[in-house]
Amino acid sequence: MLMAETTGIWTLVELDRLPDDGNKYELVDGALFVTPAPSPAHEALAYSMRIILEPYVQAQRIGKVFTPRAVVRARGSEVEPDIMVRPNTPSLPSTWEQAPIPLLVVEIVSRTTRRRDHEQKRAFYLQSGVAEYWIVDGERRAIRVVVPDGDDVVAEHELVWQPTGASAALTIDVAAYFREALR
Repeated sequence: MLMAETTGIWTLVELDRLPDDGNKYELVDGALFVTPAPSPAHEALAYSMRIILEPYVQAQRIGKVFTPRAVVRARGSEVEPDIMVRPNTPSLPSTWEQAPIPLLVVEIVSRTTRRRDHEQKRAFYLQSGVAEYWIVDGERRAIRVVVPDGDDVVAEHELVWQPTGASAALTIDVAAYFREALR
């Protein structure tokens, strides 16, 4: 009889020893997640969202937009969101642990990440104090907006975001975003 091998609890030290082999390795509450290279649709959705967010974040002077290879490292976990907006700091932090908690984290779901984006990563981001978490679903052409102490909102037509410190809201035409990104 064959049994699944259990790997135990992973640590950040073990995570840091993993090879640079084209996979993305993330650690959430001791569980290791391995993600293969993203699809063209995934990258198109991430690129288009970054193009929407960057001018707004810069105009509002609320922070900086980060893309993969930038991490959220907290509570013994480390993840690489597809996009995040971190508030401005007086000086550049020397480690990810010293970086401020993101104002916004955006994950683009794929067949291999759907469950962890909706479960483990959602819990991690909320427990870490992330103000808002968007789960972008290209297949369903919707963006799930997750906030602490609030009900999820699934935006299919319009998404409005006004983070702390912003003098004006960003309004995203969700249908147009998907149409443009996935054409």
